Amino acid sequence: MNMNSFEPLESLWGDLLSRDPTRVISAFEKIDPHSRLNVIKHLKTMTREKGWHIEQKESARIAAKVIQSYLQKDHPH
Repeated sequence: MNMNSFEPLESLWGDLLSRDPTRVISAFEKIDPHSRLNVIKHLKTMTREKGWHIEQKESARIAAKVIQSYLQKDHPH
């Protein structure tokens, strides 16, 4: 497998975990609806699971919060 095939995925997660709301939302908008749910679940798992660096956990927490806010604005109750 060509290592370059991982670059788009690595870039996507780099943006999602950047702590920059604009980059987080821009990356999230590029994800198909089914995968979005998986991304949100993974971010939440990262915040709770052992084995993740504290900075990764914080980045995941921020990304989940930014995405949740985005989704609430986009789809108000």
